[in-house]
Amino acid sequence: MVKKLNPIIVRDKLVERGLIIFTPQEFRTLFGVSTGAARKFIHSYTKKSLFMKLRNGLYTLNEKQPSPYVIANKLYQPSYISLETALSFHQLIPEVVYSITSITTKATREFAALNQSFSYTRFKKSIFQGYQLVTHGTDRFLMAEPEKAVADYLYLVALSHKPLNDRLSLDRFSQQKLQAWVRLFQSRRLTQLLRDLYAHHPTN
Repeated sequence: MVKKLNPIIVRDKLVERGLIIFTPQEFRTLFGVSTGAARKFIHSYTKKSLFMKLRNGLYTLNEKQPSPYVIANKLYQPSYISLETALSFHQLIPEVVYSITSITTKATREFAALNQSFSYTRFKKSIFQGYQLVTHGTDRFLMAEPEKAVADYLYLVALSHKPLNDRLSLDRFSQQKLQAWVRLFQSRRLTQLLRDLYAHHPTN
């Protein structure tokens, strides 16, 4: 006999298990149904607005949409939030950033989901570190610590992949920790850029 799923029970169980964002495989395992049944239910109830599609193979509950930070971590894995988004979150730049920027070890990609832009920049595995699990309200997500976010950002500036934000704060974090992260990149251009920044904007 084919197991019949009740949409209200499905919704409640996904919330209970913390699977606000899920794949068809996770859905199939949680509810003990076949792959075909899981796909059919998800497709049907996406049309009925119980679910929303984030990208192929990834869905979220419509009435409990997670924050863009949580979506960013799930949309393309492995990844952590960094660059301008992390700089803004840590109040190191004054601008509000509308695109969610992340670092990944996979190919550089961009996605659009729920009227939000998500961009991912590829870094080699040896520098894919310096992030932590952040709790913000009821959300939990991986984000670069302040010094690593600055190092990630300045590395791309040094490569001429991004313009330098002249309003970047250099006195709201540990200079020693930043220099330690910069050494990890083994980039002469990055090291020189950091020297120039501190030479022109000395901190107390």
